[in-house]
Amino acid sequence: MKNREIAQIFYEIAEFLEMEDIAFRPYAYERAAVILENLKKDIEEVYEAEGLKGLESISGIGKTIARRIEEYLKTGRIKYYQELKNKTPVKVSELTAVEGLGPKTVKTLYKELNIKNLKDLEKAVKNHRIAPLFGFGEKTEKNILEAIKFLKRSGGRFLLGDILPEVEKLQVELRGLKQVDRLSVAGSVRRRKETIGDVDLLAVSKKPDQVMDIFVSLPGVIKIWGKGRTKSSVRMKPGFDIDLRVVPEKSYGSALQYFTGSKEHNIALRKIAMDKGLKLNEYGLFKGPRMIGGRTEEQIYRAMGIKLIPPELREDSGEIEAGFKRKLPELIELKDIKGDLHCHSNWNGGRDSILELAEYAKAKGYEYLGISDHTKFLRIEHGLDERQLSRQGREIDKLNKKLKNFKLFKGAETNILKDGSIDIKDETLKKLDYAIAGVHSNLKMNRSEMTDRIIKAMKNPYIKILAHPTGRILKKRDEYYVYFDKILRAAKEFKVVLEINASPYRLDLNDVKARAAVASGVKLSINSDAHRKEQMDLMEFGVYQARRGWVEKKDVINCFSSKHIFKNL
Repeated sequence: MKNREIAQIFYEIAEFLEMEDIAFRPYAYERAAVILENLKKDIEEVYEAEGLKGLESISGIGKTIARRIEEYLKTGRIKYYQELKNKTPVKVSELTAVEGLGPKTVKTLYKELNIKNLKDLEKAVKNHRIAPLFGFGEKTEKNILEAIKFLKRSGGRFLLGDILPEVEKLQVELRGLKQVDRLSVAGSVRRRKETIGDVDLLAVSKKPDQVMDIFVSLPGVIKIWGKGRTKSSVRMKPGFDIDLRVVPEKSYGSALQYFTGSKEHNIALRKIAMDKGLKLNEYGLFKGPRMIGGRTEEQIYRAMGIKLIPPELREDSGEIEAGFKRKLPELIELKDIKGDLHCHSNWNGGRDSILELAEYAKAKGYEYLGISDHTKFLRIEHGLDERQLSRQGREIDKLNKKLKNFKLFKGAETNILKDGSIDIKDETLKKLDYAIAGVHSNLKMNRSEMTDRIIKAMKNPYIKILAHPTGRILKKRDEYYVYFDKILRAAKEFKVVLEINASPYRLDLNDVKARAAVASGVKLSINSDAHRKEQMDLMEFGVYQARRGWVEKKDVINCFSSKHIFKNL
């Protein structure tokens, strides 16, 4: 879809405008970008069906921005965007991907040192040219260097949240072909890894040549790496590669198992097959020359005495042993989620009213919704103070009298200050149904100080949930340093729930820490952290992460009913 392409351009326009210190307009473009990212319809189809009026009818898209979208759909470019790039010829997205660099900082670096891209930035840092600049200093220079190293470590991979919508659209197109009998996604996408290197697709077809001709000609293909009768490889416009393999029906299950991986899981599985006098590969499971399995994945696992292992668990981290003993977890599913406890309204950083959020949640089949706007320390998000939280609470009380078969909870996402205190007074927190606490500042503290800071906040009797517990932002910022075992012990002692933040940019906790939490008897909450109602749909990514962490329905508080959700906290 063109949605993401245009959204990326609008994000960059917003950043260019911020460089120029222009008021209001950056926000309009950023808001439009978010709307396009979350729009369920293909913007191209909207325009084809309804023209410019159809674009203008999308909530949050004004006339000027609608015309920019129209221009891109017609010509493949936006003149205004090109003018901004020519005026300040920097790779703005590349530079702002470095933690700590915003549009205005990028402009300063361009004006003072002619830094246009990441390569220029790294060279300037290594030559110590940034520290002497006004407003920077040695500490900032050191942080920039660390951020560049982190970016390099995570480079070449794409967020699951960016890849999956593209892959699902491709699957729909290919499955709709009369020449395709079966089609599945494999690889790390099927295992729902948080970042993806490339995409693997498997198909069954009696006319593979025709399927490959269509595949390499799909919209969005910018390069053909190779084309054959059973395998073709292409690069898509967003920059990721896709391999399509056509396999025989009788080998479909074994090929799907093999190409799903992980590599470590497959090695362990092949060793077990060898120990049983069998041979396992992508073509099937063989006993001597005789094929004894391969049509389905279940055949492969059953023939080796193992219960079918969900793809998300296939990392050689104990799942095979659990499969032998029939002790695999009953993994949580999206349908188990009864509500979302981390959503932001237009009282602070969100777009939609509390009622609009409630109606959207109710339409999703939720039983309840927690409104948890930022609090006063986070001024950039217009955080609420004690007075505003009390006013908001009264509005929620009024709405609860009107809403039928649905409950709104009064919450807040408070800030853990540097000394571990909370930025809202206890007398106000006491009136809420629950309070979330999160670290949003001073992320570079040493391990002991950060651990003590968080644990002090967890001791507050009104804090029920620790938000995005390790503070990471995928492909941009690593976790802050904590002694996670101590955090787990404190969470259990003080009955604090740890969040799995479903934003594809966070997915925090990661799968390993989520599994450790469950093993420690600590409850979890999977939340979308939505700042507009459509972002509630990101819940699926939190569920994927939870599944990778061996999480079951019983481990997650927002799988409980509204009457029981806070009963034991």
